[in-house]
Amino acid sequence: MVEAFLASPVFAFVVLPFLIFCARVCDMSLDTIRVIFMSKGIKYLPAVIGFFEVIIWLLAIGQVMNNLTNVVCYIAYGAGFATGTIVGMAIEEKLSLGLTSVRIITKADPTALIQYFKTHNYGVTSIDGEGVTGRVKMVFTIIKRQDLPHVISIIKQFNPNAFYSVEEVKSVAEGVFPERPSRGIFSWMNSLRFSRKGK
Repeated sequence: MVEAFLASPVFAFVVLPFLIFCARVCDMSLDTIRVIFMSKGIKYLPAVIGFFEVIIWLLAIGQVMNNLTNVVCYIAYGAGFATGTIVGMAIEEKLSLGLTSVRIITKADPTALIQYFKTHNYGVTSIDGEGVTGRVKMVFTIIKRQDLPHVISIIKQFNPNAFYSVEEVKSVAEGVFPERPSRGIFSWMNSLRFSRKGK
Protein backbone atom coordinates (compact mmCIF):
# COMPACT_ATOMS: atom_id res chain seq x y z
CA MET A 1 0.00 0.00 0.00
CA VAL A 2 2.72 2.43 1.03
CA GLU A 3 4.97 1.38 -1.84
CA ALA A 4 2.13 1.90 -4.30
CA PHE A 5 1.46 5.39 -2.97
CA LEU A 6 5.15 6.38 -3.13
CA ALA A 7 5.23 5.25 -6.76
CA SER A 8 2.00 7.02 -7.70
CA PRO A 9 1.79 10.25 -9.74
CA VAL A 10 0.02 11.94 -6.81
CA PHE A 11 3.10 11.52 -4.63
CA ALA A 12 5.54 12.43 -7.41
CA PHE A 13 3.76 15.56 -8.62
CA VAL A 14 1.85 16.77 -5.52
CA VAL A 15 3.07 15.40 -2.20
CA LEU A 16 6.82 15.38 -2.91
CA PRO A 17 6.92 18.91 -4.41
CA PHE A 18 4.85 20.16 -1.47
CA LEU A 19 7.31 18.63 1.01
CA ILE A 20 10.23 20.17 -0.88
CA PHE A 21 8.46 23.52 -0.87
CA CYS A 22 7.85 23.36 2.91
CA ALA A 23 11.44 22.30 3.58
CA ARG A 24 12.74 25.19 1.49
CA VAL A 25 10.48 27.67 3.27
CA CYS A 26 11.84 26.50 6.63
CA ASP A 27 15.41 26.47 5.34
CA MET A 28 15.33 29.98 3.90
CA SER A 29 13.40 31.40 6.85
CA LEU A 30 16.12 30.12 9.15
CA ASP A 31 18.82 31.44 6.81
CA THR A 32 17.33 34.93 6.75
CA ILE A 33 16.98 35.01 10.53
CA ARG A 34 20.51 33.65 10.99
CA VAL A 35 22.05 36.37 8.83
CA ILE A 36 20.07 39.07 10.62
CA PHE A 37 21.12 37.76 14.02
CA MET A 38 24.76 37.79 12.88
CA SER A 39 24.42 41.40 11.75
CA LYS A 40 23.05 42.26 15.20
CA GLY A 41 26.13 40.81 16.86
CA ILE A 42 24.44 37.76 18.41
CA LYS A 43 27.13 35.07 18.56
CA TYR A 44 25.89 31.58 19.37
CA LEU A 45 22.27 31.47 18.24
CA PRO A 46 23.16 31.81 14.51
CA ALA A 47 25.37 28.71 14.80
CA VAL A 48 22.50 26.65 16.21
CA ILE A 49 20.14 27.95 13.53
CA GLY A 50 22.74 27.20 10.84
CA PHE A 51 22.98 23.56 11.96
CA PHE A 52 19.26 22.93 11.47
CA GLU A 53 19.21 25.05 8.31
CA VAL A 54 21.80 22.85 6.59
CA ILE A 55 20.08 19.62 7.66
CA ILE A 56 16.78 20.80 6.17
CA TRP A 57 18.53 21.99 2.99
CA LEU A 58 20.21 18.60 2.53
CA LEU A 59 16.86 16.85 2.83
CA ALA A 60 15.31 19.15 0.23
CA ILE A 61 18.15 19.09 -2.30
CA GLY A 62 18.46 15.31 -1.87
CA GLN A 63 14.89 14.82 -3.02
CA VAL A 64 15.42 17.13 -5.98
CA MET A 65 18.53 15.21 -7.03
CA ASN A 66 16.65 11.92 -6.73
CA ASN A 67 13.93 13.24 -9.05
CA LEU A 68 15.85 15.12 -11.74
CA THR A 69 13.18 14.45 -14.36
CA ASN A 70 10.41 15.94 -12.21
CA VAL A 71 10.05 19.58 -13.24
CA VAL A 72 7.46 20.21 -10.52
CA CYS A 73 10.16 19.58 -7.90
CA TYR A 74 12.28 22.33 -9.45
CA ILE A 75 9.38 24.75 -9.31
CA ALA A 76 8.62 23.81 -5.70
CA TYR A 77 12.29 24.27 -4.77
CA GLY A 78 12.43 27.76 -6.30
CA ALA A 79 9.06 28.80 -4.89
CA GLY A 80 10.11 27.65 -1.43
CA PHE A 81 13.30 29.71 -1.71
CA ALA A 82 11.35 32.88 -2.52
CA THR A 83 8.61 32.27 0.04
CA GLY A 84 11.11 31.40 2.77
CA THR A 85 12.95 34.68 2.26
CA ILE A 86 9.71 36.63 2.67
CA VAL A 87 8.69 34.61 5.73
CA GLY A 88 12.11 35.10 7.32
CA MET A 89 11.92 38.86 6.85
CA ALA A 90 8.41 38.92 8.30
CA ILE A 91 9.57 37.00 11.36
CA GLU A 92 12.53 39.34 11.84
CA GLU A 93 10.24 42.35 11.61
CA LYS A 94 7.97 40.76 14.21
CA LEU A 95 10.94 40.22 16.52
CA SER A 96 12.00 43.88 16.14
CA LEU A 97 15.53 43.18 17.32
CA GLY A 98 18.16 45.81 17.89
CA LEU A 99 18.54 49.50 18.54
CA THR A 100 17.54 52.48 16.44
CA SER A 101 18.76 56.06 16.48
CA VAL A 102 16.14 58.75 15.88
CA ARG A 103 17.32 62.24 14.92
CA ILE A 104 14.71 65.01 15.07
CA ILE A 105 15.24 68.47 13.58
CA THR A 106 12.60 71.11 14.22
CA LYS A 107 12.18 74.89 14.16
CA ALA A 108 9.38 74.66 16.72
CA ASP A 109 10.04 74.49 20.44
CA PRO A 110 10.68 70.81 21.29
CA THR A 111 10.51 71.28 25.07
CA ALA A 112 7.26 69.32 25.45
CA LEU A 113 8.61 66.49 23.30
CA ILE A 114 11.86 66.32 25.26
CA GLN A 115 9.97 66.34 28.53
CA TYR A 116 7.79 63.47 27.32
CA PHE A 117 10.87 61.42 26.46
CA LYS A 118 12.40 62.09 29.87
CA THR A 119 9.17 61.34 31.72
CA HIS A 120 8.84 58.00 29.94
CA ASN A 121 12.48 57.06 30.56
CA TYR A 122 13.83 57.57 27.05
CA GLY A 123 17.42 58.77 26.85
CA VAL A 124 17.41 62.08 24.96
CA THR A 125 19.96 64.73 23.95
CA SER A 126 19.18 68.13 22.41
CA ILE A 127 21.47 70.70 20.82
CA ASP A 128 21.08 73.95 18.90
CA GLY A 129 21.80 73.99 15.19
CA GLU A 130 21.72 76.14 12.09
CA GLY A 131 19.57 75.15 9.13
CA VAL A 132 19.02 76.60 5.67
CA THR A 133 16.15 78.74 6.91
CA GLY A 134 17.54 79.67 10.32
CA ARG A 135 18.01 78.33 13.82
CA VAL A 136 16.79 74.82 14.57
CA LYS A 137 16.75 72.42 17.49
CA MET A 138 18.16 68.91 17.10
CA VAL A 139 16.95 66.12 19.35
CA PHE A 140 18.64 62.70 19.46
CA THR A 141 17.41 59.52 21.09
CA ILE A 142 18.43 55.86 20.85
CA ILE A 143 15.54 53.46 21.34
CA LYS A 144 14.65 49.83 21.03
CA ARG A 145 13.46 49.09 17.52
CA GLN A 146 10.17 47.73 18.85
CA ASP A 147 9.44 51.21 20.26
CA LEU A 148 9.94 53.02 16.92
CA PRO A 149 6.26 53.19 15.82
CA HIS A 150 5.31 54.65 19.21
CA VAL A 151 8.14 57.20 19.15
CA ILE A 152 7.24 58.34 15.63
CA SER A 153 3.62 58.84 16.68
CA ILE A 154 4.81 60.95 19.63
CA ILE A 155 6.99 63.09 17.35
CA LYS A 156 4.02 63.74 15.06
CA GLN A 157 1.85 64.54 18.06
CA PHE A 158 4.18 67.16 19.59
CA ASN A 159 5.99 68.44 16.47
CA PRO A 160 4.00 67.42 13.38
CA ASN A 161 6.22 69.42 10.99
CA ALA A 162 9.51 68.16 12.38
CA PHE A 163 12.05 66.44 10.14
CA TYR A 164 13.28 63.14 11.51
CA SER A 165 15.56 60.36 10.35
CA VAL A 166 16.00 56.79 11.59
CA GLU A 167 19.24 54.81 11.56
CA GLU A 168 20.21 51.37 12.81
CA VAL A 169 22.65 51.25 15.74
CA LYS A 170 25.17 48.42 15.98
CA SER A 171 25.73 48.58 19.75
CA VAL A 172 25.79 50.93 22.73
CA ALA A 173 27.89 51.02 25.89
CA GLU A 174 25.21 52.45 28.15
CA GLY A 175 21.67 53.66 27.69
CA VAL A 176 18.32 54.57 29.18
CA PHE A 177 15.36 52.62 27.84
CA PRO A 178 11.76 52.32 29.04
CA GLU A 179 10.75 48.98 30.47
CA ARG A 180 8.23 47.13 28.31
CA PRO A 181 6.25 44.00 29.16
CA SER A 182 7.15 40.92 27.13
CA ARG A 183 5.23 40.63 23.87
CA GLY A 184 4.82 37.28 22.18
CA ILE A 185 6.85 34.11 22.24
CA PHE A 186 9.90 35.74 20.59
CA SER A 187 10.22 38.68 22.97
CA TRP A 188 12.97 36.98 25.01
CA MET A 189 15.32 37.24 22.03
CA ASN A 190 15.51 41.01 22.44
CA SER A 191 17.46 40.48 25.67
CA LEU A 192 20.20 38.74 23.68
CA ARG A 193 20.85 41.90 21.73
CA PHE A 194 21.15 44.15 24.76
CA SER A 195 23.46 41.84 26.68
CA ARG A 196 26.41 43.04 24.59
CA LYS A 197 28.44 46.08 25.48
CA GLY A 198 29.63 48.52 22.86
CA LYS A 199 33.29 48.49 21.85
